[in-house]
Amino acid sequence: MMDRTRGREPTPVFLILLLVFLARVVTVQAATDRDDIDEQSNRLLETVVVTATRIEESVLDVAEAVTVVGGGAINRKAPDVLAEMLRGMPGAYFQQTTPGQGIPIIRGLKGSEVLHLVDGMRLNNAFFRNAPNQYLGLVDAYATDRTEVIRGSAPSLYGADAMGGVVHVLTPEPELAGKDWHAQGRFYGTFNSVDDGLTGRLSAAAGREGNVLSGGVTYQDHGDRKTGNGETVAPSGYRVNAADLKWRYSFGESSELMLSAQYLEQPSTPRVDELIPGYGQDHPSSRQYEFKPNSREFLHARYRLDSDSRWFNRLEAHLARQVITDDRLTQDWEDPVITNESNESRLDGLTLQFNSPWGGAGGPGKELVWGFEYYADEIASSRLRTDPETGESRQATGRFPDESTMDSAALYVSNHWRWDRLNLNAGLRYSRFNIFLPAAPEVQATRLSPSDLTGDVHLNFEVAPGTHLVSNIGRGFRPPNIFDLGTLGSRPGNRFNVPNPDLKPESVWSYDLGIKASTARWQIEVFAWYSDYKDKISSRFTGDVTDDGRLVVTSDNINSAQIYGVESGLRYFSDAGWELYAVLNYTRGDESYLASTVPADRIPPLNGRLGLVWQTGGNLRFEPYLDYAGPQGRLSPRDFLDPRINPRGTPGWGTLNLLASWQAGPKMELGLRLQNLGDKDYREHGSGVDAPGLNVGFWLNALF
Repeated sequence: MMDRTRGREPTPVFLILLLVFLARVVTVQAATDRDDIDEQSNRLLETVVVTATRIEESVLDVAEAVTVVGGGAINRKAPDVLAEMLRGMPGAYFQQTTPGQGIPIIRGLKGSEVLHLVDGMRLNNAFFRNAPNQYLGLVDAYATDRTEVIRGSAPSLYGADAMGGVVHVLTPEPELAGKDWHAQGRFYGTFNSVDDGLTGRLSAAAGREGNVLSGGVTYQDHGDRKTGNGETVAPSGYRVNAADLKWRYSFGESSELMLSAQYLEQPSTPRVDELIPGYGQDHPSSRQYEFKPNSREFLHARYRLDSDSRWFNRLEAHLARQVITDDRLTQDWEDPVITNESNESRLDGLTLQFNSPWGGAGGPGKELVWGFEYYADEIASSRLRTDPETGESRQATGRFPDESTMDSAALYVSNHWRWDRLNLNAGLRYSRFNIFLPAAPEVQATRLSPSDLTGDVHLNFEVAPGTHLVSNIGRGFRPPNIFDLGTLGSRPGNRFNVPNPDLKPESVWSYDLGIKASTARWQIEVFAWYSDYKDKISSRFTGDVTDDGRLVVTSDNINSAQIYGVESGLRYFSDAGWELYAVLNYTRGDESYLASTVPADRIPPLNGRLGLVWQTGGNLRFEPYLDYAGPQGRLSPRDFLDPRINPRGTPGWGTLNLLASWQAGPKMELGLRLQNLGDKDYREHGSGVDAPGLNVGFWLNALF
């Protein structure tokens, strides 16, 4: 297929020269501002993170490209779903098939190609799609402390699925000082005009030092979305009910037990792209399509022990159960039969991690991180088809083979060496899977036992105080899961999936080279990256068509892909109390397809954000910003057939936005958001619904 937008692209040599030039620029600036570096310790690159190395280190000191989103940003922007907070961040892009759902695309990858964690345990389960899916939308954005994102493969510490990166959601753990019992609380409320959306969050913590009980409830009610063309997308409204509870108890100074529970439900969420005609369609694919309900239950126990043992100085053990319910009510456009579909994943996990400093005096600082992980997932799936004209009902084969299982075990080790100016991390992981699909009318009994040895190396060299040159190399893999192997039935984009039990794992070699710099005036990060994928699992059109006109597809190891790009972020801090920030992301991908080379699937366009933050006297805060994306005309063959994507390409767009807040007192903050001020009519590339139009929002955050 002809590439209609083929042009001259940056070469790897050009990217390396650009990085060397930037290294020289920021090195000179770092030497000028070296005495002021410690004063900026509250800024992003000095933020302490735990995900990248499983050791507490600042973003500047880890080699990996890391993004951090905190709770304050969530208050100001009031996202429908947590993934929306990664819009406009380095290396990330936001895709939304329908309101109430949404995913981050990290370095061109999405779904099960990116590992999602909540408090250290896997969100990814056995029917997690390697395409846009709704499951991160089942994590309460308003009950998060921060989200840490590793941009790029993380195979030794995180293993399967961590091919494009890791998205780690960390929930709050309030600290209450003193020996006396006391309590604290918080109320957050917000309204958005673009969908008459109301969100409320009430949380509290009670206890004393070493013994704290905390939790909260969240409610969201969103009406139909208004877009920039003056239309209302109907139906697109939905509700969210969520609750969480956490107890932490310290056994002296060296150990702590944490028990927590999380629950979120979307009782009924319409799938917009199935209910409204897409590109090239005369009518919708479905008469009815609701996720009814979708929910997530999560029970989690964590034990930490600090020790002077020769084997470790910290042990951390996790035991968790996650149950995700993905029930649906559907009716194809030409079919009178209504289908009630039940799908459930029950994922149990056990992890053990040890942190072990080692080595004698006089050498580099050394710390070994090693551990074991075990997960067991069982799928329950069924369908009940009802003819409303006759009232007859019959059981049918589920979306997945009922009682399918996917178990995994892994051992990993990663060592961290520290010299005066050089940090080196290197690790290995051995993973083994046991995947079983029982026999069904459409699929034979299948058992697979893929295993792999994966690893990575990370370098961080301090060129000058505050300026670091970093590089990462790794090999990751992803085994086929139950969704890849055994999905049967209608899929979005006017498709009908048939199973393929003969899949093999996909693998990736990933490389990046970058600069991180933090001075009194500047924070800069620039990464050039390249990923080489083999045996990539993708949907393949079989050439068949169902009686109701859906295109028959199946998953297959049909191609290899090369995806590469540049991601950058910059912040400038002025003496006058304002700061300027800018983000620019460029991604390009090509894949083999039927003995030819074509653009890769759903690659984001050039995109980013430009903004200004101005604070006056600490009480008023103003943040005007521009979100933007260029056109994307490089479409894969699957993109051309996807009703969510304009076959002529997705036009570029830009929106002007303003966030304002007022600290009304030590315990109260009020805010205003004005988004898409020009009422721009646009769609983010790959999304199944047009973006919101002009939005006026108000919010209140009160402590008590």
